[in-house]
Amino acid sequence: MVASAPLQLATMMTLPLNELLPLLLLGACTGFLAGLLGVGGGMIMVPFVTILLEQHAFPAGQIIKVAIATSLTTIVFTAISSVRAHHRRGGVRWEIAAVLAPGILVGSFAGAQFVGALPAALIATIFGTFLVWAATRMLRHRAPASPELARSLPGKSGMFGAGSLIGAISAVLGAGGAFLMVPFLTNRGLRPQQAVGTSAACGFPIALAGTIGYMVAGRGIELPAGTIGFVYLPALFAIAATSVLTAPLGARLAHALPTDKLKKVFACSLYLMSAYMLWKAWSLSTIAH
Repeated sequence: MVASAPLQLATMMTLPLNELLPLLLLGACTGFLAGLLGVGGGMIMVPFVTILLEQHAFPAGQIIKVAIATSLTTIVFTAISSVRAHHRRGGVRWEIAAVLAPGILVGSFAGAQFVGALPAALIATIFGTFLVWAATRMLRHRAPASPELARSLPGKSGMFGAGSLIGAISAVLGAGGAFLMVPFLTNRGLRPQQAVGTSAACGFPIALAGTIGYMVAGRGIELPAGTIGFVYLPALFAIAATSVLTAPLGARLAHALPTDKLKKVFACSLYLMSAYMLWKAWSLSTIAH
């Protein structure tokens, strides 16, 4: 799935400069914030990619699906470097990631088919509601469960079910799953560093299976050139190119900047994005009727 540099460059160059620059800037911002605050890029990318794609010749009912699919696919690129960094620090519990992976693959692929079959207004409603939940959760900081209160990890069938659910929700939201995976693992006794590293390892199968799922779900739908299924390649490579560069910078600055205060500001911005997505849902529903 990782394209060569010449292919990435050729794909990005199919966009006019006034359309390419906002995507490059979006990638830089999402990568930086992901490194700085540990938040998933999907929360930021999907609303802004939706806005940017409205300037293209995409059918109104397909724009949000393309935005979610493209956002999820960028994680295929960013997850690789993230996992390598966590692995070097011994932060990945590979035995746990391996047990979760089968359910993740099934759930993420199925989630993409679910989105492909839903009306756009309902998808926008789900996404906007999720942003409200994510912002509220960010403002209400909760400490992870203490080792004495932590529950043990479930058996293989329970891990398959957990992986399937996390994979499906992540694919629906165009996210890497950390917002669900990290609390799941910390509440079962993993140290926060291990939970984050293991979650990063699980982000790759989520993104890979979801990408394939969105390519399959979008077959036969007439979309502008440069799309494979619901994945829009010019936006994908433009966002991935800059997010990979700025994520390490954000991670380094995380130790120097007041991230708790920044998270509050970011949470407030999520409320604004949720308002836009819910307004988008209302506007799409009125068009449908």
